[in-house]
Amino acid sequence: MLGLNGTSFQPDILQLTGIPGMKTGQEWVALIFCILYLISILGNLIILALVAREPALHQPMYYFLSMLSLNDLGVSFSTLPTVVAIFCFNYHQVGFNDCLVQLFFIHTFSFMESGILLAMSFDRFVAICEPLCYTTVLTNSRILAMGLGILAKSFTILFPFPFLVKRLPFCKGNVLHHSYCLHPDLMKVACGDTHVNNIYGLFVVIFTYGIDSTFILLSYALILRAVLVIASQDQRLKALNTCMSHICAVLTFYVPIIAVSIIHRFWKSAPPFVHVMMSNIYLFVPPMLNPIIYSVKTNEIRRRILKVLYKSQS
Repeated sequence: MLGLNGTSFQPDILQLTGIPGMKTGQEWVALIFCILYLISILGNLIILALVAREPALHQPMYYFLSMLSLNDLGVSFSTLPTVVAIFCFNYHQVGFNDCLVQLFFIHTFSFMESGILLAMSFDRFVAICEPLCYTTVLTNSRILAMGLGILAKSFTILFPFPFLVKRLPFCKGNVLHHSYCLHPDLMKVACGDTHVNNIYGLFVVIFTYGIDSTFILLSYALILRAVLVIASQDQRLKALNTCMSHICAVLTFYVPIIAVSIIHRFWKSAPPFVHVMMSNIYLFVPPMLNPIIYSVKTNEIRRRILKVLYKSQS
């Protein structure tokens, strides 16, 4: 933004847009977002409660699932304050420093989800390719170390982001195109040399999404090779079925990312509404769908939920 003397500075307040071009029907959008948040928060809390209270679920696969649920709660609570303020109370303003804090947590939890999905693919690889070593390889201490490693990696590589943004002047207005703060959105209204931000942002994406997705694909290539060696077709299907929940979670997470990248690269003239909706899908759909996917596709989780429901009715 420009001061009275023509100099650029950092605004105290940023204006969040919500959904560009939407003039009516905001109460219906607010209802949809509230339902998404309700399903996401309750679903992930149920998963965490089941894993905590059921001894039969004290296994590596469900510990990793608990990490995923905790992370999905983090994603939901990171976006919740500004989304609820905009669509429920029509309050579009956010402080500049508050925006940087939200930006840090949204991106940190997003990158952590990629790391957790990689850890879960390793869990499936060991379970299918080295079943006799499963409990000796994935001990509680190693699972804890993997979780802390994912947290430390995401925190470390995302920590510079707020400071890289803070150093920039802003002269292109203070209006952001989403209902929450994202690094690319702030770059659109920043002035000065943004090459460092853009290069570091590209490095972070490649170092996290790029490497994680490559190793996930490698894990499943090795899993598929091991499964094809199994003589019995029933055993092959049973082995692959144990991976279906994770495959669905991976697709739910990575497909929107790929779609956003394709639109950004090949459809530069796309209206802002398209970019905003794809970002909303990327941030809101995985936390909502993951507990549903694992509840439907994982027998142990489904049995425990039905057991709890049966007891409550009795």
